[in-house]
This record gives sequence, C-alpha cells and structure tokens, in this order.
Amino acid sequence: MTFRVGKLQLYLQHRQALVDFATPITGCRDRAEDVVQDAWLRFADAAAATDQPRAYLYRIVRNLALDGLRRQQMESRHQTPDGTPWLEPSPLPEPEQTLDLQQRMAHLVGVLDTLPPDVRRALELYRFSGLTLEQVAAELNVSVATAHRHVRRALVALAQHLSSTE
Repeated sequence: MTFRVGKLQLYLQHRQALVDFATPITGCRDRAEDVVQDAWLRFADAAAATDQPRAYLYRIVRNLALDGLRRQQMESRHQTPDGTPWLEPSPLPEPEQTLDLQQRMAHLVGVLDTLPPDVRRALELYRFSGLTLEQVAAELNVSVATAHRHVRRALVALAQHLSSTE
C-alpha cells in the first residue's frame, strides 16, 4: 500500500511538469492532460518497482503522447481533405431560382400538353419510366420505328421550346 501511495505522491508532485512535457508533443494542452491521466493509470497499475520511478513516469507520458500523435496522423490521412462533404446539407437554392425552375417546368408541361397523346405517352414511357424503345412499342402497340419517331418528335418539341426561351 505504501508503494502505491509513494507513486501517487510522485505523480501529484510532477503532474504539472508532465502536462507541460506532453503539450508540445500532442500539440494541445487538453490532449496532454488526457495523456497524463492515462499515464497515471498505467503507472499506478505497474507491478514492477523501478529504481527511477520519475523517469519511468516521464517515459510513459512520452510514449502515450507519441502514440496519440501517430494515431491522429493516421486518422487524418484516411479522411477526405474536406472532411465528410456527404454529411453536409445541400445548399438551398435562392427563391428566385426556385420560382424560375417552376415556371420553366410549367412551360415544358404546356409543351407536352400540345403533343398528341401517343407521342406524349411514348416520351413518358421512355424517359420517365425507363422503358426501352422495344418495350414502348409493345406498350403502345406500334412498331419500334414508330415508337422512336414519337420519342424523337417529343424531344425535338421540348428542345425547340427550351432554345426559344433562353
């Protein structure tokens, strides 16, 4: 028991100096405090009696500080340079941009409304439902060439409207 009390007195006597010793290694006084606390736990649990307990305590602090520094460097190497951008929320568009987009979409829907029903349906199936031209042709009960013409006609109408509004 007296051996452990002697360790505690040594630790308490040199605690501030140990923190000062670990701070330049860790680069942060708070981390240095944590290292010194961990060092005390290791030092107190060490069963072997050393003839230079102060030097042993400093060695524990130094080794723990260097281990923490290495771990920190390794972790920073494996992180993306900008942190984790996929965790950050997407920026919201300005209200003017949202209004402009809504107006453009309304105009495009108006263009789609002017198309014949089978042409519009062909475009919807091909672009929005992700069907192939063969599947569109089967759905509309037309040839593949006709399904292609319908889709192309709808896309040309939309493209002409977009180029005239810009």
